[in-house]
Amino acid sequence: MSESLESSTRESQLGIACAVQNEPGKVITLILTYALSYILHFILKSLSQPRIVSEILVGMTLGSIKKIRLFFDPNTLTTINFIAEFGMICYTFVLALEMDPYVLLKPPSQDALIAYCGMAFPFLLACGITPFLHFFNRSSIGFTLLFSFILSGTSSHILTHLVTSLRIGKSDIGRLVHIAGVHTDMMSVLLICIGYLFFPPLFHATDVQDFAISALKTSTMTAALHLQIVFTASVSPIFVNWINNENPDGKSMQGPHLVISIAFMVMVCCASPLYGYSPMLSAFMAGLFLPRYGRISRWAVGKINYLLTTLYYPLFTFWAGYAADLSKIDVKGWAIWGRLLVLLVITIFGKMIGVVIGGTLFTFPWRESVDIGLLLSSKGYFQLFLTTTASLNRIISRTTNCMMITVILITVASTPSIVKQIIKRARKRSPTHPRKLQFLDRSNELRLLAGLHGLQNIASTINFMELCSGNTDPGIVVYSMDMIELTEQIAATLVRQEGTDTVTVTDPDVVNMREEITGRLQAYVDEKGTGITLRRMLALSTFNNMAQDICGLAEELKVQLLVLPFHKIRREDGTRGSAMSMDMSKSAGSFHVAVIFIGGRDDRESLAYASLVAKHQRVKLTVIRFLLDDNADNEASRSINNYRVNVAAQEADMKLDDECFADFYERYIAIGHVAYREKHLANSAETYTTLRTLDEDYKLIIVGQGMGSVNTVLTAGLSDWQQYPELGPIGDVLSGSDFSPTSSILIIQQHYFRGDLDGMDDEFSA
Repeated sequence: MSESLESSTRESQLGIACAVQNEPGKVITLILTYALSYILHFILKSLSQPRIVSEILVGMTLGSIKKIRLFFDPNTLTTINFIAEFGMICYTFVLALEMDPYVLLKPPSQDALIAYCGMAFPFLLACGITPFLHFFNRSSIGFTLLFSFILSGTSSHILTHLVTSLRIGKSDIGRLVHIAGVHTDMMSVLLICIGYLFFPPLFHATDVQDFAISALKTSTMTAALHLQIVFTASVSPIFVNWINNENPDGKSMQGPHLVISIAFMVMVCCASPLYGYSPMLSAFMAGLFLPRYGRISRWAVGKINYLLTTLYYPLFTFWAGYAADLSKIDVKGWAIWGRLLVLLVITIFGKMIGVVIGGTLFTFPWRESVDIGLLLSSKGYFQLFLTTTASLNRIISRTTNCMMITVILITVASTPSIVKQIIKRARKRSPTHPRKLQFLDRSNELRLLAGLHGLQNIASTINFMELCSGNTDPGIVVYSMDMIELTEQIAATLVRQEGTDTVTVTDPDVVNMREEITGRLQAYVDEKGTGITLRRMLALSTFNNMAQDICGLAEELKVQLLVLPFHKIRREDGTRGSAMSMDMSKSAGSFHVAVIFIGGRDDRESLAYASLVAKHQRVKLTVIRFLLDDNADNEASRSINNYRVNVAAQEADMKLDDECFADFYERYIAIGHVAYREKHLANSAETYTTLRTLDEDYKLIIVGQGMGSVNTVLTAGLSDWQQYPELGPIGDVLSGSDFSPTSSILIIQQHYFRGDLDGMDDEFSA
């Protein structure tokens, strides 16, 4: 008796000594896991690879090294298993929190039908093929269905990050892939949740008694899950709305409310697991019926996603790599490669064929359907967790687990190259000339991006919308963009979100301003009735980066006209020119507009815009053309070489001017629809004098910027005393403080084509 006691004591002491001896190795391994994951991600980021690729590679490699495996005793592995399961509970909770289950009660949209077609075909393939290739240690209907859902599912979390980071999130195909991915993910996990009730993975019935126990257990779990769903769907909106009302945006969250909110979320997630249901799937069902909108939901999603990305994912992939143990996989036989090929065919080509079939319902081009299918085949952490758990519970073999991890890695790593092909084809289809009003197809709608600094720009924006909508067929699309400078105060109120729109400004002043702008613009559009489609945008950037971000947005939206208020010239009431500060749609009488045409591509563009304005019934348009007086003794013309004029370029530009003006004259002036005046001038001094004596009855004066044109005698020297060079020589003169205070100035610069876009970082619509 004493000898056995001493023996057991020595064994326990030896175990404790080994555990203590292995502690430094565990710590070093975990630090190495995090460090290598971040380093490899930094390297692969240049190839547009997402973080999950580097994490899987590091986890699989470290988890298969024999010396590292010796550091981890069963107790430590149990702890890591618990962390992996708890982290996946949090993952499924926030995954569901960003989904809307009530869309399933509505007629399926185009995106949903594409998602369901892309899911159904690989699911049927997997159900029909996998049972015969010995992927499972023991075959059953439940295992087959679970495996099929894994192969046919999509990781919307990973796909959203990929589409956003690769900058196709706001394109048509990007939006479709994002929404279809969410539909697929929600449907596949929802069906797994339902299947768990009828096919518990660790319960194997062998006789009548076992079937009776299984039926009773299923009934209990079903009732508990049903009560959890009803409680969450009915009580949580009331609770969450109360929390949100007590903690408005822009103020700090109250501590007690934060604690109560966390306790409520834990409570609704833990109801059904008390009766044997999966905690992970229970968290998904709870998150699915919690309100998605509001401050507390945004807070939960932001905080949990931050913890998952920073701490959980590297440890999770190490856990998956440890369970896989590549060192024990025999890769010499042809059978393993054949079964891997079958899994790839089911996952990738099955999804692709399903989407192509669904795309035929909407006449999608087959190449775009193939790309959508390839993108929707992306897998992620949830699928990795299911396959690893199935391997640990000996439902599938270690070899099958490694093959599934390989499939997950391939589907994610191939996404950047697929997106690259999408962008490449989009560039080939893009027009070879820039987006100019001069080349606008009159049968297509005009796309206008109007920037607003604040409430003082609402009236002028409405007037531009009114001027451009003179002809309601085919109409205009107006993107009204609030330009908010990113200051430290604004940055402190930003709320990070998942998806293509990544941040929300919660500053009360900004929120109130945007709501008032939206209300007044929408009121005008509703009163107008038809012809105008209004869409709201937000440009949030530092002052130095604002111009670049706005230009990128304009190119992405493919607008033909970008209108920005000039921020340096303001009257006491914050406006520039009282004419555009009054609502044109509500004022009586004619609206007099003048266009000054001297020459150059910007003036040709201003003439093109004038042709749109001329269609408005209340607009009285006058074109004033400045021509060089050849009979005058012009000293400036003799010294024009001082300005280094390219004579050939000037002659080519003048030819284009004459052709453009002749076309405009024939279409509008010759029939008396537009008034015409000529000014024969000898030099830039006479140009300046003529501009100063323009009729004050003009409410709006349209001029070209003229910065990109070849210098002419009529503008030579005006730039020498410019106060605002960015307005151009004519615009700078007209913007002077001694010019007519009742006139507004519109300065137009033609879009200059810089050639083909280079690299995947260029923003444009795919």
